[in-house]
Amino acid sequence: MTPSDLAALEQQAIALDAADPLASFRDEFLIPRQGDGSEQAYFCGNSLGLQPRAVRQALLDELDEWRDLAVEGHFRGKHPWMPYHAFVRDDLAAITGALPSEVVAMNSLTANLHLMMVSFYRPTSERHAILIEKSAFPSDHYAVDSQIRFHGFDPATSKIELDGDESGGAISQDAILRAIEEHGSRIALVLLPGVQYLSGQAFDLFAITQAAHARGCRVGFDLAHAVGNLPLALHDSGCDFAVWCSYKYLNSGPGAVAGCFVHERHARSDLPRFAGWWGHDQSTRFEMGPRFHATPGADGWQLSNPPILALAPLRASLEVFRRAGMTALREKSIALTGWFETLIHRHLAKVLDITTPRETERRGCQLSLRVRGPREAGRSLYDHLHASGIVVDWREPDVIRAAPTPLYNRRIDCLRFVRAVADWSAPRA
Repeated sequence: MTPSDLAALEQQAIALDAADPLASFRDEFLIPRQGDGSEQAYFCGNSLGLQPRAVRQALLDELDEWRDLAVEGHFRGKHPWMPYHAFVRDDLAAITGALPSEVVAMNSLTANLHLMMVSFYRPTSERHAILIEKSAFPSDHYAVDSQIRFHGFDPATSKIELDGDESGGAISQDAILRAIEEHGSRIALVLLPGVQYLSGQAFDLFAITQAAHARGCRVGFDLAHAVGNLPLALHDSGCDFAVWCSYKYLNSGPGAVAGCFVHERHARSDLPRFAGWWGHDQSTRFEMGPRFHATPGADGWQLSNPPILALAPLRASLEVFRRAGMTALREKSIALTGWFETLIHRHLAKVLDITTPRETERRGCQLSLRVRGPREAGRSLYDHLHASGIVVDWREPDVIRAAPTPLYNRRIDCLRFVRAVADWSAPRA
């Protein structure tokens, strides 16, 4: 890349960023700084989203309510604590394409996954398998294995793993549908991601659900890397359940309260579940009776009263999403990630391979990258990027993940990444 190339690209990046209708949303986030005081180029929203500026005040407000109202804060104040989880319901429904009654913010992702499998993984001697991708996030494997064993089966025979059949490790739609067709009669649950954490591949939730239901299988999705990244249509997809975390693209802080979707056709209260008092029918909850009567909808899977100090950051972040709109964010994401991809292909093709699918409908904003050459070269580049104030992440054994997040990333950030890689590779050219 010549100096004139860089100058032209910089001018283009500045012009495109200036014309971005969502550019002002970057100012609503706190951008980490390097030792010299300059801003980092932060591409790690797929791991931990940046802090919205509104979060600090949202937390202080709840601390003040606690100070001033104590127990009365459950019923008084700007956001009373008793119905606090309802303050995020409509925004979660909009982001996930669900009915408000189908979503609830609660617990952590894996805890919610276990709760969902209690209800939707009901194995029999004939139908006891779970279909999952081989490269699923380890926590999903641990949850699946433990649920299979809990029911008296063996993961060696009751877990069907889908392996990547495309270059870069992606799983083709044909491979997924073939597996469902071939094994459908013994599959109790299909559990797949919305976006695969390692490759960045997006899955067709509707097609998977249709194929699985046609074979009598229940369907659930892990949306950790999809929620807030892609527009979702959970209700229309027909899936039985979905779970997600809120600390990645939803920018709700480390260990943030997670979320759960249960399709409205399961709103009835007779599904097996692990029950807790906050899932009890709201109209009689405080009668303190010994028998559990579930609140209809996703609320009926709650165990305990909502964690107010964990929900406040989510409420603040979702308000930003409401104003930006997922349609506009997706449009920017496609353009921004596409520009980033083009830069890498044109100027770093001898250095980096992009393993994420190239079709925009098969990915979100994350690009997964492998460095050409020995494995130690990838780690060397990762260290160089961090020393240059460019935050990406490393996933074993050899993947650098970079996610240009539309709420706060710009084209000039992408160019900064490309320049840093070019500088690192120059001595090797």
